[in-house]
This record gives sequence, structure tokens and C-alpha cells, in this order.
Amino acid sequence: MKKIKSLIIFAWNNEALKYLFFGGLTTLVYLISRITIFYLTELPELSTVTANAIALLFAFFTNDIWVFNQKRSGWFKRFIKFTSARLTTLVLDFAMTWFFVKTYPHIVGQFVNDDIHLVDTIVGLVSQVLIILLNYIFSKLFVFDNSKKA
Repeated sequence: MKKIKSLIIFAWNNEALKYLFFGGLTTLVYLISRITIFYLTELPELSTVTANAIALLFAFFTNDIWVFNQKRSGWFKRFIKFTSARLTTLVLDFAMTWFFVKTYPHIVGQFVNDDIHLVDTIVGLVSQVLIILLNYIFSKLFVFDNSKKA
């Protein structure tokens, strides 16, 4: 039991592991939102943009509070920088959606009987892996500073 407790403490004190944990949760929020919205509307662009907006809000607050342990002051400025960085990765996500879901769905669809819902889900998942990596780099270098809360 002590080993498990020390492993949890180690993970919680490791910024990269916390980022991966909350990045995973953000991906889950994103995918649930995207799949639900796409299922209801069958509009891939709308589901991509809306899911990104929902995930952005979730990711900012988890990163600001728990991952990078920022002071409460200055949060709005960080939010603007965070949103700007996330717009860059939204362009990547949107481009992948346009290319692989809207324009050439058979590229992925050939492996899943051309089920457009599965194509959208797979493209969303792949894009999220790339986005998690890019967002960590952007967050670490441009958004969150070293003025952590005490």
C-alpha cells in the first residue's frame, strides 16, 4: 500500500504526468462531445469546432489549477494566450477533419466499411494525439509561467 501511495504522490508531483492525465481527460471530453454532436447533426465541421471549444475550457482550468499550479491573478491573460495557442491546433484538427472525414473519407473508411461515424471517431482520436503533444509544448513555452501558487 505504501508503494501505491508513493507512486501516486510521485505522479502528482510530476508536471508531465499530470499533463498526460488531464490531457487524457480532455481528450475524453473532446471525443464524447465530438461523437455526440456528430451523431446528432452529421456535420463534421460543427462537431469539430464545438468539441474543441468545450475541451478548451476544460483543459485551461485543469492546466491552470492542477498541472501548472498558477496563481489566481493573471488568469485572464493566460486564458487569452492559451486560447490563441489552441486556435493553432484547432486549425490542424479542422484540416484533418476536412481532409479525412469530409473530402476523402474512404482513406480511413476502407478499413471500417466506410462507416462515416467510425471514420470521424478515428480521425478525432488521431488528431487528439497530435494536439496533446503540440498543446503541451505551447503551454510550457508560451502560456504558463513559473509564477506558481504557493
